[in-house]
Amino acid sequence: MSKNFAITGVAGYVAPRHLKAIKDTGNNLLAAVDPHDSVGILDRYFSGVSFFTEFERFDRHIEKLRRKSEQERIHYVSICSPNYLHDAHVRFALRVGADAICEKPLVLNPWNIDALAELEQESHNRVYTILQLRVHPSLIALREKLLKEKRNGKYDVVLTYITSRGRWYLVSWKGQVDRSGGLATNIGVHFFDLLIWLFGPVESSEVHLANPYKTAGFLELQNARVKWFLSIDSNDLPEEAVKKAQPTYRSITIDNEEIEFSEGFTDLHTVVYKNILDGKGFGLEHARSSIILVHDIREAVPTGTKEYSHYFLKKK
Repeated sequence: MSKNFAITGVAGYVAPRHLKAIKDTGNNLLAAVDPHDSVGILDRYFSGVSFFTEFERFDRHIEKLRRKSEQERIHYVSICSPNYLHDAHVRFALRVGADAICEKPLVLNPWNIDALAELEQESHNRVYTILQLRVHPSLIALREKLLKEKRNGKYDVVLTYITSRGRWYLVSWKGQVDRSGGLATNIGVHFFDLLIWLFGPVESSEVHLANPYKTAGFLELQNARVKWFLSIDSNDLPEEAVKKAQPTYRSITIDNEEIEFSEGFTDLHTVVYKNILDGKGFGLEHARSSIILVHDIREAVPTGTKEYSHYFLKKK
């Protein structure tokens, strides 16, 4: 039987991936909310969606559906709202008797996970998160390969992610640390989750640089040493990306060998949704390690460039 969905933050950047996943898995979208009303994309996927610009009216509508029947109530709430609202919107989903499917980052602070775990038990509903890199075929194959290798020392890993953003970024909620969690949280959390998934838990973390445009540091994982660099400054793009007029550059190397996973991103959200609907989605505990890490990065005092810093820092 198909399930009924509602969605928050439907006018946002990531919402179309969720709309497509709901549609591709054969389910229904009954209600959507966003303070912005540029939501014509709804018509591409669903007709007859009840749309609200005020959360209070959205809340009241979902509550009315809950009191009608099992066939009419909302079974899942997809959360695509700004990061600082994730915790509240997950709580809302549990309160109205729905499971929550929350975009990354699940929450901004580790202790929020503990509170949600208690609410999960009380409500008997589940909280799921989108860790789409964990379902990428190439990365699953890489993890299986790493698990089979018998290695004495640690891998040397370099993560570089530059995604050019205009001046609007710092003016928007994304540029406000208390609302986005900062760069490491907003654009880096899924990469940090990937690294922990591939190489084991965090043993130590350093931040070498942190400003509104870029951040960099060093991680010691159970099975890897990681130099990382994240930036929204187009001036950081390497020459190869500039020549191709590419606004984004993403690279992860293991022992100087590039991991190739540029293809296969199109339907990852749909795969995650299928797993959730089959009862196999990523829950609170899957997200915990990366949330702890990005919180620690946000709170760290930058040490300045070290001998072992990411080469972008030493180059500058």
